Amino acid sequence: MNLYFFDSSALVKRYVHEAGSQWVHTVTRLSVSNILFVSRITLVEISSAFARLEREGKVDSSQILATFQLFEHDWKNQYQIVEIDEALSENAGQLVRKYPLRAYDSVQLASALSLLPFFNGIDSSLFTFVCADDRLLSVAQSEGLRTENPNSHLTART
Repeated sequence: MNLYFFDSSALVKRYVHEAGSQWVHTVTRLSVSNILFVSRITLVEISSAFARLEREGKVDSSQILATFQLFEHDWKNQYQIVEIDEALSENAGQLVRKYPLRAYDSVQLASALSLLPFFNGIDSSLFTFVCADDRLLSVAQSEGLRTENPNSHLTART
């Protein structure tokens, strides 16, 4: 069992077939018993990604509805949600001033970093920040997080 924090750019690969999707499916399978963390803001970002795919005609509305229903099921049953509170917001603000991050990326990273105190005494190699954005991965590494980019795993889920 490992602990993974998924930002939206990586988690969307579980629901939309693209490079890295097979790796994401492997890590998120219930049978492997990994613990999956996501930020509350991920709900907004994933919803936006699905809506954009529909608007751009890449996925029809019935596919989007089924995909969103699957995501909602996983959201309620599999993901551990990191809530956004005052301390997390303040940390995200500090991160965006320290690094060239977009606002939601700083919230994603602050969400992952907020978990670290709870893992005291746990082997840090068991916790991985998963993201498909090289800039955010670089900053996460600067902040001491172990990282993984699903795009490094070239096979797309078929």
